[in-house]
Amino acid sequence: MEVKEIKQFDMSPIKLNKRYETVLYVVRHGESIGNANREFLGHTDKDLSPRGYSQAARTAEYLAYESIDAVYSSDLVRAHNTAFPHANMRGLTVKDDESLREIYAGEWEGMKVEDIIKKYPHEFLDVWRENFGVCTIPGGENVSMLGERIYHALKRIAEANKGKKILIACHAAAIRSFWGKITKTAPEDLAKTYGFPTNASVTVVYYDGEKLIPGEYSHDDHLQDM
Repeated sequence: MEVKEIKQFDMSPIKLNKRYETVLYVVRHGESIGNANREFLGHTDKDLSPRGYSQAARTAEYLAYESIDAVYSSDLVRAHNTAFPHANMRGLTVKDDESLREIYAGEWEGMKVEDIIKKYPHEFLDVWRENFGVCTIPGGENVSMLGERIYHALKRIAEANKGKKILIACHAAAIRSFWGKITKTAPEDLAKTYGFPTNASVTVVYYDGEKLIPGEYSHDDHLQDM
């Protein structure tokens, strides 16, 4: 029987660009019940799985060294409960923000992925998976518009917290589409350039007082054994 190697996790701090005082740690939520059951949640509101709670706790432990001044989250429970341990250890309150929600999935809301593939094979396999940046979900949100929504939400939060370090719990498609915007990746190139951020990973973004600047995408060295 083949023995699977368990990768060692690395709790070394993320190396920041000291040029910028305003830092956003954008954390994808931990594994959700939807992730575990292969459901497409979108705005469908389901909690973290037990594994997701463990991932969220590990990421909070990982960033415990950092003097985070404010904690924001999508108002969906899987993101809020990912943000909570970061706020709790610092005596802060999670500020829920509806504009940080995941993509609205229209006709795919809450569906099993296998059922989406059966009903919408072209839209899911050829567009969502292979050409993510130009996708519009049937009856739902367009990926480029999602990136704009998240960009404006994060810029508003950064502007309100100049000179501070902020933790923001968000979602996979939201972070991926936003990252494509700030890295100036053409929508048609996004799928082959950046994948989805992993559960409970940390994406670092800076604010220079005018624009949001990419730092590190989907840092998950601290989660390698999970």
